[in-house]
Amino acid sequence: MRLMIIGHLEGYISAAGKIALQKGAKVIHCEDTEEALAALRNGRSADLAMVDIKQNIGKFIKDLNAERIHIEVVACGVGSEDSRAAVKAIEDGAKEYIPLPPDAELIAAVLTAASEEQSDMIANDAAMKRVLMLADKIAPSEATVLITGESGTGKEVMSRYIHNKSKRKDGAFIALNCAAIPENLLESELFGHEKGAFTGATARRIGKFEEANNGTLLLDEISEMHPALQAKLLRAIQERVITRVGSNADVKVNVRILATSNRNLEKSVEKGEFREDLYFRLNVMNIKLPALRERPGDVLPLAQFFADKYAEANGVDKKRLSAAASEKLQRYPWRGNIRELENTMHRAIIIALEDEIEADAIMLEETEFTGASIPSAAPAPVAKQASPEVGGVGTVQNPGAVEAFIGRPLADVERDLILDTLEHTFGNRTHAANILGISIRTLRNKLNQYKDEGIDVPKASEG
Repeated sequence: MRLMIIGHLEGYISAAGKIALQKGAKVIHCEDTEEALAALRNGRSADLAMVDIKQNIGKFIKDLNAERIHIEVVACGVGSEDSRAAVKAIEDGAKEYIPLPPDAELIAAVLTAASEEQSDMIANDAAMKRVLMLADKIAPSEATVLITGESGTGKEVMSRYIHNKSKRKDGAFIALNCAAIPENLLESELFGHEKGAFTGATARRIGKFEEANNGTLLLDEISEMHPALQAKLLRAIQERVITRVGSNADVKVNVRILATSNRNLEKSVEKGEFREDLYFRLNVMNIKLPALRERPGDVLPLAQFFADKYAEANGVDKKRLSAAASEKLQRYPWRGNIRELENTMHRAIIIALEDEIEADAIMLEETEFTGASIPSAAPAPVAKQASPEVGGVGTVQNPGAVEAFIGRPLADVERDLILDTLEHTFGNRTHAANILGISIRTLRNKLNQYKDEGIDVPKASEG
């Protein structure tokens, strides 16, 4: 976990930094947001920025977005600070506000929430145990690894697992989603650029290769990379040398490459969409992650893990899965894999009304039992008369909770869920976004859309 502290913080900066260091974080201090932005441009990467409320947090976040620097921002200030400044920081995109003097438990909680590192994986199913054994053998080596599997199977989580088990675990883990960056900007993201290299390049920027020096670079969804850029990537991997855009000078890098793809790269090679030499360079070792339907023994442990995780995040009591809910989860085909299961359990822990998570709280698509499920599962219709043993609509537990959603447009259901969650958090945008599993920016966009449509939106609270 890498923490950047920005500002003076009324003398509390050393105390906050000391607490973070005790919790295992690597701490960088910058006097102001301009110095912080320059440090980030030059490869001083961080996972979280703790920013003094007196700094222009809104501008800092806009600058980060403009330069595609991904870092969570937390505002902080002494207890006597104007509360309106804290609210504005949240509205400008800060993830949270921390009062000072710093509280050790609160600092630890923020660091834990911001950290994405995972050293353990749930692998009760035999299919996943075999994959994990292979990952454990591969991790200590310097071999390039290609991780494949359907969308939502946990390819980035596996990448972090390999990094944490490797000899480079104390180095940086830098991830770049090749599908999320426009084609004309991806080269700059990878290799960096010099000032004036192109329109908008107002300062030198260090690329992901240099950020990941002596660590691990994950190239997520590498199959989306343009063939012209693939040649430059191949050179960087083979020669361990990169050249910033707008420069002729070579820069040596020491990086281990991990790559992921949800496509069949061999077929992409046959079609001429992906370079064969790059494919073989990446595919030194291959880990294929099974779909969730292929590891049924992990469905319930994962579901309980996510239920506990979001119960803690939302400040509600942890609940076990009921027998009916468990059976419902096991029979579902999980086309969205682990990502779909996580979202399902996030919703479930919020709306569950019983001491255990009831079947009606497991909100799944209407076609859940129409034949796409695990072969051994018998199909069952989703209707008012669904059999009680699978927890369908019409059972005695919380009757009508799911029925109310059937037949309604998805956009209407989403709108009601967002507005109800805001009511639940008394208008606190940050808490509502955390509960819904979306960014504060996405939530604001949705609320602005609803306002434009003439729908009443709960007023923002300072919360």
